[in-house]
Amino acid sequence: MIENLLLLGGIHLLAAASPGPDFALISQQALSKGRRAALWCALGVALGLAIHLAYSMLGLAAVIAQSSVLLWWLRLLGGAYLVYLGWQALRAGFVAAPLPADHDALPVDSGQEGSVWKYLGLGFLCNALNPKAPVYFVAVFTLVLSPDMPWQELLLYGSWMMAIQLSWFSFLAMALTHPNVVRHFKRGAHWLNRFLGGALLAMGAKLLFTRSNG
Repeated sequence: MIENLLLLGGIHLLAAASPGPDFALISQQALSKGRRAALWCALGVALGLAIHLAYSMLGLAAVIAQSSVLLWWLRLLGGAYLVYLGWQALRAGFVAAPLPADHDALPVDSGQEGSVWKYLGLGFLCNALNPKAPVYFVAVFTLVLSPDMPWQELLLYGSWMMAIQLSWFSFLAMALTHPNVVRHFKRGAHWLNRFLGGALLAMGAKLLFTRSNG
């Protein structure tokens, strides 16, 4: 089990760290909204992973990955959501703020109580609607796991993957909102934020307009 945990941890850390919608979203929120917003988004991304783990444990990942109709709907929903996120980021202006003494490099937008659910939802949907996830989890369950495992073991492995996901994106959120990093990117943060918004929009457009091989 220890070997499986280490192997699974290495695979999933590489997958989480690779540039993609989750990476772009967390980075964009960190630069435009601040540390707390990005951390809540990171938690949402980790919780979104539970959706993929749940259907994978039930053995449905292979069914989804091989169904052109289901994948088409996932591509449509996921692509439309990424286009929405990208467009919102491009429209939003970046408001530079002085660095506070508590090292929370940028403020969350107005600190509204409802914003917690907003950022959780952004991260959750970004991960849950990823149409590439079923294919990834088919590979993971083939290499390391099996739906025939006891549910306690599957729950342990799933929790381990969610913990890795949360740890990586929390680290990314903290790193991008560190005062030294913010000072370095302060002048170009507006354009970097727009670039990340454009990246989200481009990824969404690619999902919407690239024909599936299925």
